[in-house]
Amino acid sequence: MSENPPAPVGGTGPRDTVRLTVAQALVRFLAAQHSERDGERQRLFPGAFGIFGHGNVAGLGQALLQNAVDPARDDAAEPEAPLPYYQARNEQSMVHTAVAYARTRNRLQTLACAASIGPGSTNMVTGAALATIDRIPVLILPSDVFANRAVDPVLQQLEDERALDVSVNDAFRPVSRFFDRIWRPEQLIPSALAAMRVLTDPAETGAVTLCLPQDVQAEAHDWPVDFFRERTWHVARPVPEPAALERAVEVIRGARRPVLIAGGGTIYSAASSALQAFAESTDIPVLDTQAGKGALRDDHELCIGGVGATGNDAANELAAEADVVIGVGTRYTDFTTASHTAFRNPDVRFVNLNVKSFDAAKHAAEMVVADARTGLEALTGALDGWRAPAAHRERAVRLRAAWDERVAPCFAPHDQELPAQTEIFGALNEMMGDEDIVINAAGSMPGDLQALWKARSPRQYHLEYGYSCMGYELPASLGAKMAAPDAEVVAIIGDGTFQMAPQEIATIVAERVKVILVILQNHGWASIGALSESHGSQRFGTKYRLRSEESGLLDGEKLPFDIPANIRSYGLEVQEVSSAADFRAAYRRAEASTEATAIVVNTNLYGPHPPGEGWWDVPVSQVSRLESTQQASAQYEAARAPQRHYL
Repeated sequence: MSENPPAPVGGTGPRDTVRLTVAQALVRFLAAQHSERDGERQRLFPGAFGIFGHGNVAGLGQALLQNAVDPARDDAAEPEAPLPYYQARNEQSMVHTAVAYARTRNRLQTLACAASIGPGSTNMVTGAALATIDRIPVLILPSDVFANRAVDPVLQQLEDERALDVSVNDAFRPVSRFFDRIWRPEQLIPSALAAMRVLTDPAETGAVTLCLPQDVQAEAHDWPVDFFRERTWHVARPVPEPAALERAVEVIRGARRPVLIAGGGTIYSAASSALQAFAESTDIPVLDTQAGKGALRDDHELCIGGVGATGNDAANELAAEADVVIGVGTRYTDFTTASHTAFRNPDVRFVNLNVKSFDAAKHAAEMVVADARTGLEALTGALDGWRAPAAHRERAVRLRAAWDERVAPCFAPHDQELPAQTEIFGALNEMMGDEDIVINAAGSMPGDLQALWKARSPRQYHLEYGYSCMGYELPASLGAKMAAPDAEVVAIIGDGTFQMAPQEIATIVAERVKVILVILQNHGWASIGALSESHGSQRFGTKYRLRSEESGLLDGEKLPFDIPANIRSYGLEVQEVSSAADFRAAYRRAEASTEATAIVVNTNLYGPHPPGEGWWDVPVSQVSRLESTQQASAQYEAARAPQRHYL
């Protein structure tokens, strides 16, 4: 409620304007936004994260406080629905939390993230990049310099002698799908509406950044009441253009060894039933990406599993001989294409079904620009009566069965003191429910998980592998649990990732959110260590060791870092185990608890890992005095021979 409201306009009814600060107006606007798809309507913003500093404590901070304790409106009979506030500990992490929330809600809801000027705001740039790369909506509200320039330079201001309207927040421009700076109060109206359009557009979504100069946040303005009316943003399901559908069907009908690659768009559009119907109608084997795993249940006969650099050999063998590749909701990252070596048939053709034309056009494909669900339904109808050759289906089923048999030892105990992480994954996969959620992002674990995990629902497998951002997993568990309170949410975190960003444990404790954190401790970077060794660099700089007085290198004793003690300092219960059997017992105890729990598992740094044959292009030094590098360089040149553009 404004302290000095203007006189009513037009009798005794609601006023045409209401006097609020820019920050108060923004909070009220966000609280009134909704999204809708397939008749299901929900608040677009169920809450906002904020970390306050001099740039926003008296602006957005005051607005969120007022909204929480005094949501009454002087221009309406009913109080507004408050916008819940959540306190975070790290700005990058709160963006990760919002991304995980939005992903779990299939991009129909998200959270706002507000930070102070300078380092508080630029801490969110990594989160913005992740959101935009992964096509996930999140609203970022960085504070900014004084618009009136009465204080110039303000504390933490970047001074650019070429232009006085540049600030560090301009770093958000290339990693945002929409960017604006609100220099004057009235600019908020068109900017906020444009921001909502992007956040709810399935093709254009990603990070949306509205920079808020700190003086403008606190500036009062007479706002049109209509700006705050409830709005519903309808999330579209574009249908295929008939001629494009006809061209795609013609290509598919000519296929003898077709495969379908299910990407994240298949899950976000809730197209799992349509995908299953398409596969069963056409007998086309389904491969999946990191983001698309679970779109077709793993136990379905036509689900062959992960394709590409970290995929399984069954999927990669089918990809190598495919004459038609149908990409659904995938953007074909280098891991999916094994750095352009996965699809080796010289005559391979692509049909891409994607809501975004930029992705649909990749690999010189026949483009079907449409929602994944409506597109699959249209393809199924247009292909009625046509099936891939029976021998192709039978071969796919045999290859998958052979792969499952080949990797079974990954889940069994090995003759070594500590378990391989694959043993832990097998136990976890077996114990988690179909609708529970496992979260991971970086290191050696995504490769093992894509090859081995048997996803039994579209939401069970939550891997952030578009940006593969260390530090994502822990805050993401908070966001996923907020979005799916009925699920058991498990974040698998390497000890390297844990050391980068443990701060949101405090938020988990403060919010009384029940998640299970599984920290795998192997005293090093397993993924980069293995990559270093295979590429001739001898695991240099990849183990956590004290510097040796003898060698001068970091190859001394293990660092005495005590992860369990660190976690306990946050007030969280910790169990430490060193075997798969003990992990099973610890997980069951954590599952039964009503509070968040951490399980620290001591694992073997060296694996073993799945025996996949996928390739990833990591260039090796062409000249070196090290024999290990010379050998790796020769192997690299041989491995990249099949690499090509798909034209």
